Amino acid sequence: MSSTSPDPVTLSRKALKVVIALNLVMGGLILGLLIASLIASSAVFKALGVAADHDNAALITGMRVIMVIGIASVPVVHLILSRLVEIFRTVTTGDPFVTENATRLRTIAWALLGLEVLHLAVGAISAGVSTAAQPLDLDWNLSLTRWLAVLPIFVLARVFDHGTRMRQDLEGTV
Repeated sequence: MSSTSPDPVTLSRKALKVVIALNLVMGGLILGLLIASLIASSAVFKALGVAADHDNAALITGMRVIMVIGIASVPVVHLILSRLVEIFRTVTTGDPFVTENATRLRTIAWALLGLEVLHLAVGAISAGVSTAAQPLDLDWNLSLTRWLAVLPIFVLARVFDHGTRMRQDLEGTV
């Protein structure tokens, strides 16, 4: 009896579609939290462990700005995930070395760089509004690895672009 395992590319595409949906749900939840923090400030911030008083005005503003950054990151993540789905689609059809994939990879690299800038902004805001009496502990850390991971994606985009042009040249000579 032989059992066939699912195609990893097809499985990955399905997983990405689930992650895309979860990304949108998270964006909606963060938006809901932001709206709730504006409507029922005392209750929301009390639930978050912050007294909604004048002494914590900077902290509350910082938390709201972080919520806005979270909402702003949703379309960036969506861009990355949707481009990955399109790349996987070309792999499934048997021709991943196309100019569009080079463009998609470059877009992914720029989007990842943008996410890292947003992540850096969150860390700066968190550090700026935290006090000894009321720290804003987001378990934030600066990771050089994430910043460096962007570089190979730019290089891979260049490789795809160069390989596509080489193949087109070869097809033109045959």
